[in-house]
Amino acid sequence: MMLNWRDIDTVLLDMDGTLLDLHFDTFFWMQHLPKRYAEQHNMSLEQVAEKLARRMNDFQGTLNWYCTDFWSEEFDLDILALKQEIDHLIGYRPHARSFLEALGTHNKQRVLVTNAHRDSVDLKFGLTGIDAHLDSVISSHDYGQPKEDQRFWQQLQENIRFDPKRTLFIDDSEPVLRSAEKFGIANLLSIEQPDSQNVRRQPSNFPMLDSFAHLMTRDGLN
Repeated sequence: MMLNWRDIDTVLLDMDGTLLDLHFDTFFWMQHLPKRYAEQHNMSLEQVAEKLARRMNDFQGTLNWYCTDFWSEEFDLDILALKQEIDHLIGYRPHARSFLEALGTHNKQRVLVTNAHRDSVDLKFGLTGIDAHLDSVISSHDYGQPKEDQRFWQQLQENIRFDPKRTLFIDDSEPVLRSAEKFGIANLLSIEQPDSQNVRRQPSNFPMLDSFAHLMTRDGLN
């Protein structure tokens, strides 16, 4: 996708897997949480991995799936405290901060729209300082609906008054991008490698972005 920045006023950006490396979240949910749960309940990792995966799949795509409070109660563990144990894994994706700075220089509205719970958002802000490069921060928990739901986008538009036809949205989730497309957002980009420690994704139904540097050099945002 070639972007004409003169036709874009607002840039909506996901956090985990888009601006920040998804490796932290992948490692937490697939390895660290099962390990801690197994220790608490004196179970094998194999038993725990199957049990947790089955339970989490029951809520995929819902607000609870993204809620630290919900999973803390569900698993009888302090999810935020467990995340803090491995917070050294939290970091930017390549050129993400430079991209945000360039958007600010060109007077584009920079809005973080994430399904992450505010606890997780605050943890990552404290370690990355990413909030200094954003104009607004919206968690789907603020609206009571995940980004997969059209009601999220309706409330977002009421809140920040953006024109979908003059908006770019970047997210690593295909269901979320489909929801944004249904709402009428004109410019949509997926992420080719959300997790730096995992393989690149297969082709998406949306144009895929490898590096934010491409948006700055190829499309003239520098």
